[in-house]
Amino acid sequence: MANKSLFQSITDRFRKADTTNEAGGCAYKLEPKHALAQIAATGAFGKTYYSTAETQLQDVLNLIDEVDDNVFLAKLALYAREKAYMKDMSAALLVALSIRDNELTHRVFDRIVDNGRVLRTVFQMVRSGRFIRKGKHGSVIRSRKGLSSSLQRAFQRWFNQASNTKLINSTVGNDPSLRDILRMARPTPKDNERRALFGWLAGRQTDKWEPATESDLPAEIHAINAYRCAKSEVEQASIVRGLRNIRWDLLSDAAKGPLVWAEIARIMGPQALRMNLNTLMRHGVFDQSNDGTDPLGIVHAESARVSMVDYVAARISDATEIRRSKQFPFQYFAAYMNVNSDVPNEIKVALHKAAEIACGNVPKLSGPVVIGLDTSGSMSSHVMGNSNAGGYGARAVSKMRCVDAAALFAAALVRTNPDSVIIPFDTQAYDCRIDPSDSILSLAERLAKYGGGGTDCSEPIVAANKKYAKRKFAGVILVSDSESWVNVGRDGATGVMTAWGDFVNQQRQLAGGKVNPKLVCIDLQPYRTVQAYEREDILNIGGFSDAVFEVINGFVGEGESRFVSQVEAIEL
Repeated sequence: MANKSLFQSITDRFRKADTTNEAGGCAYKLEPKHALAQIAATGAFGKTYYSTAETQLQDVLNLIDEVDDNVFLAKLALYAREKAYMKDMSAALLVALSIRDNELTHRVFDRIVDNGRVLRTVFQMVRSGRFIRKGKHGSVIRSRKGLSSSLQRAFQRWFNQASNTKLINSTVGNDPSLRDILRMARPTPKDNERRALFGWLAGRQTDKWEPATESDLPAEIHAINAYRCAKSEVEQASIVRGLRNIRWDLLSDAAKGPLVWAEIARIMGPQALRMNLNTLMRHGVFDQSNDGTDPLGIVHAESARVSMVDYVAARISDATEIRRSKQFPFQYFAAYMNVNSDVPNEIKVALHKAAEIACGNVPKLSGPVVIGLDTSGSMSSHVMGNSNAGGYGARAVSKMRCVDAAALFAAALVRTNPDSVIIPFDTQAYDCRIDPSDSILSLAERLAKYGGGGTDCSEPIVAANKKYAKRKFAGVILVSDSESWVNVGRDGATGVMTAWGDFVNQQRQLAGGKVNPKLVCIDLQPYRTVQAYEREDILNIGGFSDAVFEVINGFVGEGESRFVSQVEAIEL
């Protein structure tokens, strides 16, 4: 008989690993388009466990040079903003596109720059001079160090088309400020109201507004000025009630007391409300009445507390607002983890409910799956990167760790697919008992406490092959940063590919060789390597938004949904 090590069946042969990952383990290099999409859906220009903000930016710039496809770049910028909900990455892709294709830039600009925060980020990146286009031999063809005439027109359009409240709300934030951008963009006002507003935003003296005068300012500006000049708490609270569309943090610095803060809570958007529960508690909001009819009236303390608590709880768990606000499911987990112990329990219950609703679009797969949950040491890195002393990462970031986001993914998947199994791992697999009565947040909190050692991404598949040898699965879903380094597979392949081959063979033996299980590797960090290369039964996807679940559902079923295909399906 011929040498079996040389003449294995095709299902036993794997491509050799062709690179090493950031942890020094063997890995597979992604194609440039896929690698750029992976980073665009996960990166935030912050420091991760194995990477710095500078390294991340350089990776993005290098990959953009490699991807000579402007349409793909435009679609990826839209995907990053509209599907993955990324701000900085979508802005970076837009700036890169502006150097290469003016027409495409204008087609996507307004969809990407949908608020003042993104506008400031685009302006900051343009002004940095970091974005250049190189020729085939590395020579600089074109660079961007300021607003070109074409890009200036896009900024002017943004200023002219934005509503009054959008412009006023965009004044929050500095370096650059909206004033800096307005002075560079120099939009032509369409009427005296907009002329006066531009003058006010730019900090010009009123005599420079002619023919507009101070009386031409929008009603919102007059109301804000009246609010700041108000003599009493009651007067301020009354004014805030008429400012429903104004950002709360434009008013908070002048708030005179808890009655005003209760009104501010009502004008907060769902995300701001969730993020500022501790702030509301410190300012006595949960001790206020919700009816607002008699702010100085004597109200029984307990009934007043319950009234405002009920209002906030109802807002947090409102299903319509949750879906409309595009919040990540894991953000409710972050709020739950960081909320002060003195915040009323009704609010905490509302966070649990909101997380269940936010994960409500998690698909029911074609069959149960094995969910490998990476709980290794590198997963302690913040999912959006750590704040840096300079550059694009110099800002407050989420305290949510990669392991927390991964645990929430696993909890959401097993909630919708209850016959699935979760296997936490680092360099060993851990037994995990699922209590059906656990909420998603409670389960995620418990799952995140496993492990903490090195990384071997093959462990959950190896464990499933042993412990669940007689059970049929539709596939395996690994949620990790893909920085496996402990184990090496057969014939130079990664350990994941070797274990996956054994899993496929075992499942086909159980089902008579007719099944086609799928492996989905969800990467939570902006790196360029993976543990399993792309092929018909293997999908690599980056990100932590609901869009990931859509791709998984299309792939694990009979469809051919692919990450890059999802990007290319975006309509310009």
